[in-house]
Amino acid sequence: MKATQALTAALKAELRRAGITYAQLAVHLDLAESSVKRIFSRGELTLARIDQVLAVLQLDFVDLAREVAQAAPARQALSAEQEAAVVADPHLLLVAICAQARWTAAQILQTYAITTAQLVAALTALDRLGFIELRAHNRYRLKVDQTFRWRADGPVMDFFRQHAVPDYFAGGFDGAGEHLALVHGQIAHARAADFHDRLQRLAQDFAHQHVADQARPAGDKTAYTLVLGMRSWLFEPFRALLRTPGAAPGIAPRDNAGR
Repeated sequence: MKATQALTAALKAELRRAGITYAQLAVHLDLAESSVKRIFSRGELTLARIDQVLAVLQLDFVDLAREVAQAAPARQALSAEQEAAVVADPHLLLVAICAQARWTAAQILQTYAITTAQLVAALTALDRLGFIELRAHNRYRLKVDQTFRWRADGPVMDFFRQHAVPDYFAGGFDGAGEHLALVHGQIAHARAADFHDRLQRLAQDFAHQHVADQARPAGDKTAYTLVLGMRSWLFEPFRALLRTPGAAPGIAPRDNAGR
């Protein structure tokens, strides 16, 4: 990627993280929104214009250069030891989840009963763990990408299975925008892989929509948690009734004729 393209891409990413739209940036730069869009689409950013945008973002050129230099693929997972460190501290787990949702420090402090010192300590710990890159004014850059997942059998998911799952499913799922469905069936192995990919895309769509709506007023948004799951499984009381104990869930045993 050319240097100008890399700088433009980095500035776009910083604007998204800060929740600053082209329309809002245009006001700061005393330009029409269409002019700002054209500047970014064509990569026509002079050094003077870059300085103006950085001033709006409260960043300096060193921060931007670091962003370009560290444009390597983001992490998709933490180690089991790193996850254990996250889940061992409730404040650290809370801030990690908020950071993954791209909340600002101000949003976290306004929403949760956590002190500034506790927030800074959590952000510093997440920086050491490689989850974020902490910057001035408690700004940060996520070092995990949108495909990031907590380990399926790791400390964080174990914690959520024990503490969060009962609380989540205790709800009636009858509020606006809520839905719960349980579907059981037998499908071909290849089709199961297809459904897995479709669920992954749905999760990514949800994450992308969250990012797209970051700049919307708080009154226009509602917090949702999307839980997706698919596994070869049979309810334990039903497993106890299987004619052939230990048979694979959902697979009928053959009769004596091999049918």
